[in-house]
Amino acid sequence: MGKTADTAPLEDLMVAMDVVDTLRHRQQLVDRELDTEGRRERLIEKLREIYRGQGIEVSDQVLADGVRALEEDRFRYSPPEQTFATRVARIYVRRDKWIRPVLLLLVLLFGLWLSYYLIAVRPETSARQALPVELAQRYEEVIGVSDDEAVQVQARQYKSSGELALENGRYEETRSAIANLEHMLIKLRHAYSLQIIQRPGEQSGVWRIPDINTRARNYYLIVEAVDARGQVLSLPITSEETGKTRVVNQWGIRVDASVFERVAEDKRDDGIIQQRAIGQKLQGRLEPEYSIDTSGAAITDW
Repeated sequence: MGKTADTAPLEDLMVAMDVVDTLRHRQQLVDRELDTEGRRERLIEKLREIYRGQGIEVSDQVLADGVRALEEDRFRYSPPEQTFATRVARIYVRRDKWIRPVLLLLVLLFGLWLSYYLIAVRPETSARQALPVELAQRYEEVIGVSDDEAVQVQARQYKSSGELALENGRYEETRSAIANLEHMLIKLRHAYSLQIIQRPGEQSGVWRIPDINTRARNYYLIVEAVDARGQVLSLPITSEETGKTRVVNQWGIRVDASVFERVAEDKRDDGIIQQRAIGQKLQGRLEPEYSIDTSGAAITDW
């Protein structure tokens, strides 16, 4: 089959490229012959001999085109300059090497973010959104349990401080106000007798040396709250030493030294405290009505 007019130029181009490649592999020959026009002709002749030796017939025009292309640096690959665009292009070309680790890392990071959102962010967001309702509910519950004016004033103070903290984004202060209302509610709902502890191996009273005055002593009677069924109650008690509130079933009530000594003498007499009950707490009231002199200050550890 003969060559068509369309395919012949392409074949000539391919041969010219081969000529350039041959010349580059014989660089010494090129350096010697490409000095003058006459030497170019000798180079073409030598190229013709090279191809004839391989059984290939190449026209003079193709050989001349190949030599000219070499002189003009055609068919030579010149790497592009190192620019940001070329670096990005190289990274993209090599994507088969890095895309899987990167995708795996992205999936892992997304999984961590999703876990953090579901475990920490979402519950916290929901809890914050519920704070106004909780604050209002606890306040209404306290007001509903007690008609004591002092109780209602204190409840309004907690509600106001909680609302103000909420407006300013101080959510922990709002939670603290809700906790204070809950503690009030627990105390208000219970009625009990406040009794001095009198069991073998348990202390009925203790004294402490305060940090601010090491020459003084603070005296405390250890008490518990007993309801009408004889059950010992656990109540929220705030320690005057730490300022922290804990739910406990025993705590110390601060009394004068004379009261402390009278109770101690009563117990030393026959091992029994005759007057164990030192206060009575009614439902709807926060504090007991004491039958002894006391400030009502308390401790939760001794």
